[in-house]
Amino acid sequence: MNAELDALPLEVQQGEIVTRYTEWGEMGVRYARVPAGTDMGPVLEGLPGDRCPSPHWGVVLEGAVRITGADGTEEVTRAGEAYYWPAGHTARMDHATAFLEIGPAAAMRQFSEHAKAKFA
Repeated sequence: MNAELDALPLEVQQGEIVTRYTEWGEMGVRYARVPAGTDMGPVLEGLPGDRCPSPHWGVVLEGAVRITGADGTEEVTRAGEAYYWPAGHTARMDHATAFLEIGPAAAMRQFSEHAKAKFA
């Protein structure tokens, strides 16, 4: 399976935040473009621990993502870097950012349904 990133099904479009999401087999695939200053904390409120329930493997295509783990540690992944983020994180983008991530479909879907409800 393959697809152009901008051809993936639209998940959320809220102002400059655009995410696209699909499931291929047991994996979820998300492509996101978010503006500078985006803090995912408010979107994650209401999920277990107010944190993302899914681990992610991916690559930052533009900008950078600052991840804060459940233990308070921070890590920044910049454009051109691949990543693994365990479940239980929050994210903040200080710059306009684009990234592609893959994770277990059930956990990715949990976030997807929660985010769509938050932005509705």
